[in-house]
Amino acid sequence: MTPSPAPDVARIFLPDDAATMALGRALAPLLHAGDAVLLRGDLGAGKTTLARALLRTLCHDPAMEVPSPSYTLVQTYDAPGVEVSHFDLWRLDGPGALVELGWDDACEGIVLVEWPERLGELTPPGARHVDLLVRADGGRDAVLRGWGAQAGAVARLVEDAMKQAGEQA
Repeated sequence: MTPSPAPDVARIFLPDDAATMALGRALAPLLHAGDAVLLRGDLGAGKTTLARALLRTLCHDPAMEVPSPSYTLVQTYDAPGVEVSHFDLWRLDGPGALVELGWDDACEGIVLVEWPERLGELTPPGARHVDLLVRADGGRDAVLRGWGAQAGAVARLVEDAMKQAGEQA
């Protein structure tokens, strides 16, 4: 973990998809109804990989099929005690189109949003952010903002998961 300028910001090195999935699994238990997770990153940065692991963990189903919502714009999942909506706003015409997709109702549960910059004024206050940055070596850096003191704990969980995976290899 790289030292952060703010206590609620953590930068986590993710060398591969397994680490990205470990991050998703570590974030899932921190989420509750009313939470919004905004996933930023270029195409291929791992947003959907992270979302799949997070959703499978929330739904307690490691084999659950989690299609990318690129064409449907939103996929909804029934996790124990909460509905989770996974939005991909890449093809969205603008924030007004979110009303037709049931945005307001979805925000009562947990929302995961890929391409959140298209939310405009509908960006939830207090949203939690995960920015995925592709590195030249093919790995990624995840920058967590808005997770409070939990950001550092998540970074340690992911680092521990990577160490355990390395020891088992």
